[in-house]
Amino acid sequence: MVVNLNHVIDQVVKDKGIDRAVLVEALESAVLSAANKKYRNTRDLEVHYNDELGEAELFEFVTVVDEVQDSYKEIDLAEAQEIDSEVEVGDSLGMKMDASGFSRIAAQTAKQVIIQKVREAEREGVYNEFKDRVGELINGIVRRYERGDLIIDLGRTEALLPHREQVPRENYRQGDRVRAYLAEVKMSPKGPQIILSRTHPGVVAALFHFEVPEIAEGIVEIMGVAREPGSRAKIAVLSHDPDVDPVGACVGMRGSRVQNVVSEMRGEKIDIIPWSPDVARFACSALSPAEVTRVYVDNDEQALEIIVPDDQLSLAIGKKGQNVRLAAKLTGWKIDIKSETRAAEAELEELTGGRDAEEEPVAELGESFTKEQLYELAKEHNVAGRSNMTKDELALRLTELGVLGGSSDEEPAEAEEQG
Repeated sequence: MVVNLNHVIDQVVKDKGIDRAVLVEALESAVLSAANKKYRNTRDLEVHYNDELGEAELFEFVTVVDEVQDSYKEIDLAEAQEIDSEVEVGDSLGMKMDASGFSRIAAQTAKQVIIQKVREAEREGVYNEFKDRVGELINGIVRRYERGDLIIDLGRTEALLPHREQVPRENYRQGDRVRAYLAEVKMSPKGPQIILSRTHPGVVAALFHFEVPEIAEGIVEIMGVAREPGSRAKIAVLSHDPDVDPVGACVGMRGSRVQNVVSEMRGEKIDIIPWSPDVARFACSALSPAEVTRVYVDNDEQALEIIVPDDQLSLAIGKKGQNVRLAAKLTGWKIDIKSETRAAEAELEELTGGRDAEEEPVAELGESFTKEQLYELAKEHNVAGRSNMTKDELALRLTELGVLGGSSDEEPAEAEEQG
């Protein structure tokens, strides 16, 4: 008795979500494999699924010849014409075989091939579903830990949240809900691998895309994100509508929108920066909340020297350099921050060739004395100093205390009299 397979195929399609054509191809392949095994690959066989009858039909093909050399693959003309009167020598004649007479082994082979094809189709379906969602936020449930990595249940399949992609100090337990960034989808021999991330800058961008309608509608554009996961992030935004404030749109009424993002990020602080094509202006905003006095731009080196008031230096640099690091990441430029005092000193050093402003006059005064005379002056005026001080160091010390001064013509004479 031949069983109508249409119902079975339709049920598998419904339960597994597999393309019907894939299942039919798997069935044809399974029957052909079983038939070849039974006949030890001695015959030219083909299998075609008859959709009306709901069965896989097995056909044997033989070549019409005058004299048969291979009884499995050839048939003489007279016998062939009894089947089809119009055949000629050289034609291929197909004859339907009984496909219901396969042995138990053949049936098992068919089953195994179908299972394999179903599994491959399921994997392909999962891969196709998620490969186009890279860059989106994915919701899942924590199933288990494996050597520090988290296995996340996505419903149809499982995803991996590697330890390196987890935010420090974020802890999860089995059954916890996780919202993560879909970073990568790749096919492997074991099936599709779905890699999630909680540290990727795209997490911040995707959350703002979800929370801020102006971003979703394209009115406000995210131009860049810099992040130190679990601690702080900076996001640069640009408005394509002059009537829409990009920063205000992201902050929301009473900070509601940004607070929703911060909550999802488990307390990670977020600075929202207005983007500007002017890199100097953009860098000043990126260093917020610190105030900036002036900016020097080196386009060749893509470097910025930023001068800030002395009392703003620590704020501009940030805790352990975090603020300036994030600003550099966000702008894509190297940033060197200096206080007003340090900048002034650097300018003075450049003007004097790297010497103190008073160094040359002191050296001139010192040239008018021998080292012994300078030591005598120091002794006379009770000037303390190291015994191994150089002549220039001793002259500088005496000048600072007002011992050396006046014209260089008078000092040596006075020194000689004291000696």
